[in-house]
Amino acid sequence: MKMKKSVLVRLIVCVVLLLGFLGIGSLTDKFGFSELGDAFSNVGWGKILRLLIMISGVIAFTALVEFILGLFNPENHRARSILSIFSSLIKYVCAIVILCWGLWILGVNISTIVASVGILALIIGFSAESLIADLVTGTFMLFENQYNVGDIVELDGFRGTVTSIGIRTTCITDMGGNVKIVNNSAMTNILNRSNMPSRSVSDIAIPYGTDLLKLEAGIPKLMEEIYAAHPDVMTAVPVYLGVQELADSAVVLRFIVNVDERNIYSGARVLNHDLLLGFRKLGVECPFPQMDVHLDK
Repeated sequence: MKMKKSVLVRLIVCVVLLLGFLGIGSLTDKFGFSELGDAFSNVGWGKILRLLIMISGVIAFTALVEFILGLFNPENHRARSILSIFSSLIKYVCAIVILCWGLWILGVNISTIVASVGILALIIGFSAESLIADLVTGTFMLFENQYNVGDIVELDGFRGTVTSIGIRTTCITDMGGNVKIVNNSAMTNILNRSNMPSRSVSDIAIPYGTDLLKLEAGIPKLMEEIYAAHPDVMTAVPVYLGVQELADSAVVLRFIVNVDERNIYSGARVLNHDLLLGFRKLGVECPFPQMDVHLDK
C-alpha cells in the first residue's frame, strides 16, 4: 500500500510539472512572447523547456504504468514475477528513451551515435560484463521458472521471501524485514523451499516411569484436537512418529506436522505448546534437568 501511495504521489507531481511546463510554452505564444522565446532559444532556453516537458511526460508515463501494475495483486507467484520484471523493464526502457530523445532535442545527431553502436557495444561488452551477465541470467530465470515472487528461498544461509525480481537484481526479505539484494548472476545454488513439502518437528521428553502404552493410546485424540485448534497453521493432522531417543533422564518422543513453508517455525512453536498442555491433561509431566545427590553416612 505504501508503494502504491508513493507511485501515485510521483505521478501527480510529474503531471503537475508537465502541465506547468506546457502552460509556460502556451503563454509564451499567446501573449506575444515569441521574440522572447527566440531569444531564449539562442541561449538554449527553448531546448531546455522542451527537454523538461519530455522528461516530465516520460516519468509521468512510467509512474502511470507502475500505478496500474500495482493495482494487480495476483495470487499466482508466476504472474507476480512477470509483473515485477515488466515493471523493472519499463524503468530501463524509459531511461533509454529519455537519453536518446533528450540528445535529439539538444541537437545531437542520433544517427551518428547509432552508426557507432558496434564500437560502443564492444567497449561496453568488456567493461560491463557483470551487468550483461545479470541481464542474461534474469531472462533465463524468467523462462526456466526457477523461482518467483512470493517463493521462500535460501541462499548462502540467508532465508527469506522473494519480494521482487528485476532485470538485474532480485530482492529477498527475511522474517525480520531485512532485505538482501542479490545480482541475478549470483542467484546460483539456491534452495526453493516453496517447491518442497514443509514439516515442523517437535521433540517432547517424558519421564522413564511413564506408562508409554497408555500415553500412546491417548495421542490420536490429542492430535485431532491440536489440528482442530490450528487449521490456519497446519495443513494436516500432526503425526506421532514414536520414540526418538532414550536420553539420560527422559524418553524423547517425536511429532511432525505438515505446514506451509512460511509457517514452519510457528508450526513447531504451536505444536510444542499444545503437546505440553495436552500431556499434562493426560497425566504426564515433562521432566526438567535435575541432580540427585547421595551422601554416605
